[in-house]
Amino acid sequence: MIIFAAGLAIVVAGTLGLLLTHHSTPAMKPVAVGVGALPAPSGPIVAPPQSADPAPAASPVSLTIPLIGVKTSLITLGLQASGALQVPVSTAVAGWYTGSPRPGSIGSAIIVGHIDSHKGPGVFHRLDTLRPGDKVYVRRADGTIVLFRVTRVLTYLKDQFPTQTVYGPTPDAELRLITCGGTFDDTTGHYLSNIVVYATEAS
Repeated sequence: MIIFAAGLAIVVAGTLGLLLTHHSTPAMKPVAVGVGALPAPSGPIVAPPQSADPAPAASPVSLTIPLIGVKTSLITLGLQASGALQVPVSTAVAGWYTGSPRPGSIGSAIIVGHIDSHKGPGVFHRLDTLRPGDKVYVRRADGTIVLFRVTRVLTYLKDQFPTQTVYGPTPDAELRLITCGGTFDDTTGHYLSNIVVYATEAS
C-alpha cells in the first residue's frame, strides 16, 4: 500500500489499516496490514499567509460527524525518523497531520483514521456514506468549533492518487478526511483505493 509522489514519499508501515471496505465476516478482515501510505504533497500544503488569516488557529482536539456517529478525540500525527507518517495506534481515534494547516486556517487540513480491523469497526467505519452538505465539526484547543460542510466524497485507486488536489494549497479553509477503501486484495493484504472526503468551512 505504498504510493509514490513527486517529492517526499510517505511510506507507512503499521499493524492496522486505514480500512474502508466492509466485509461480511470478521475472517475476511485483515489481521495485520500496513496503513495505507498517503503521499506527501509535491508542493506546499499551507497557502502563503494572507491578511484575512493573520493569527494561527488553535490546534484541533476533537472531531464530530453526527450523521455517521463519529465523536472522537484527535491525536497529533507527524513523521517518523524514517519519513513514514505516524498513524493512530487505536482504531477508535483519528489523527490530525501536523504538517497540514490547523482546521479553520487557510489550506487543506488533513485528518486520517482507521475504518476497521480484525477486531471490528473503526472510527471512520461509515466515512464513505457522507454526502455533500453533511456537517463535520472540529473543536479546537481554545474551545472554538469549526463547522465544515462536505462538498464531495471520492474514491481513488492508490496508483492514481491526486496528491496536489488533496494536499495542495486552497484559497479558503478546507478539510480532508482520508482512509483506505475500495477492493481488498487478499493476496497482498492491501486495500486498493483511498477514500477522501472534501469539506469546506461553513462557520
